[in-house]
Amino acid sequence: MAEHAVVSPALRKRRAAAEAFVELASEPEGVRWTEVNAGGITGLWAEAIDGSADRVVQYLHGGGYLSGSAASHRRLGGHLAKAVGGRVFLLDYGRAPENPHPGPVNDSVAAYRWLLDDGVRPDRLAVAGDSSGGGLALATLLKLRDDGLPQPAAAVALSPWTDLEVTGETVTSNADQDLIVTPGRLRELAEVFLAGGDVRDPLAAPLHGDYRGVCPIYLQVGGAEILLDDSNRVAEVARRAGVDVTVDVFAGMQHVFQMKVGKLPAADEAIARMGDWLSTRLGGN
Repeated sequence: MAEHAVVSPALRKRRAAAEAFVELASEPEGVRWTEVNAGGITGLWAEAIDGSADRVVQYLHGGGYLSGSAASHRRLGGHLAKAVGGRVFLLDYGRAPENPHPGPVNDSVAAYRWLLDDGVRPDRLAVAGDSSGGGLALATLLKLRDDGLPQPAAAVALSPWTDLEVTGETVTSNADQDLIVTPGRLRELAEVFLAGGDVRDPLAAPLHGDYRGVCPIYLQVGGAEILLDDSNRVAEVARRAGVDVTVDVFAGMQHVFQMKVGKLPAADEAIARMGDWLSTRLGGN
């Protein structure tokens, strides 16, 4: 944790506003919610009542590493639990500036260790996330490999932010179509998150990672967002390392459109595809 980190009134306001993102999705039926403390890191279980307890997804919320929470992504996590037919663990990893890089990836790996210690088998476990949480999911895979921990069965990243320098071609070509994300805002977030760290550290900017030995990866991204190339480029890096990677581009869609699941047909289709892809890799009954 960063000592004496100052949380400005503007950031407090931004965090409060981000909690309302949960309203973008419909309330999923048939889901049981349980608050949990994963070895000092809080989170929320979303469990499909008719699902299998041994299918587990560790989910890392977006919010530019500064905002967002398990609560803001609660409904999305519930819909994903139903699509997978299992349980989703929404993790409240520490946010910057109080918990800058490498705090979030350390929190994610600690939660993963907690799941393993709790009896979750890695071949029945996936890691997923959206936006900054999507980048964090990919960074988690790299650190798990480097730390000698077993890879999960699969990983999913929705509109992942993988390049903290914000250099993709679609940063320019999609600038007029993206209604949510701007290059300037991304660079501001990166500066706070890195707190003076290396902008090309693979555990912060997974575009620069070595993906040898990493599990299969499924990426979903909107065709209208400036971060489209963050998915395309990291997919190519991983493929060159021998990883099975699928990139699913939804034409005309905005950044993390999946947050509107239950209210937007494209989001419903995206979650269904994600559930199908994960179900074939997580096994279970």
